[in-house]
Amino acid sequence: MNANAFVAQLRATTRRLQRTVETELLPLSDAALNHKPSASAWSVLECLEHLNRYSRYYHPVLTRAVARQESVATSAQVRYSWLGRKSLAIVRPDNGRRHKTVRHMNPAGSQLSRAGLEEFRQHLKELLGLLDAAPHTDLNRKAVPVEFFRLLKLRTGEALEFVVLHAERHVQQAVRASQSVHAPAPLLSV
Repeated sequence: MNANAFVAQLRATTRRLQRTVETELLPLSDAALNHKPSASAWSVLECLEHLNRYSRYYHPVLTRAVARQESVATSAQVRYSWLGRKSLAIVRPDNGRRHKTVRHMNPAGSQLSRAGLEEFRQHLKELLGLLDAAPHTDLNRKAVPVEFFRLLKLRTGEALEFVVLHAERHVQQAVRASQSVHAPAPLLSV
């Protein structure tokens, strides 16, 4: 896919995430935001806190990577490394497998408030700003160290796609958690 189409697709997904947060998560009560569908599942706020923790790392790194204005043809094809393909496969929303997160990115048991929702909304705005600047940089340059093992680097385009798909995956999880608040309790058979 060429760089312009790639960035346009990520922008569209990010805007969809903003609409979902505004229409489905923002109106929820504090109790609903903290409701856990099960003992091992995350609440809405835990899903968003997980994304906030990733954004706190990746946004500054991506800002530096995207700030390197380079004369790149916007028709250039976005390429993927083995690490990029593997990372993206793990976070794709349609990948139904559960994955363990690294301890410092796991928000389970944290004391969370609505401020986490507001922080996530701000991160989505920042992400759109990064995507607006992305067409002017080389998306195929390895410039973004992986959070949990910084010796490994993703290409700038891979990292942008990772952040967007990861957000999409966990926003969908947050919506499912919010829907479980009003779900009828299962009937127990005697």
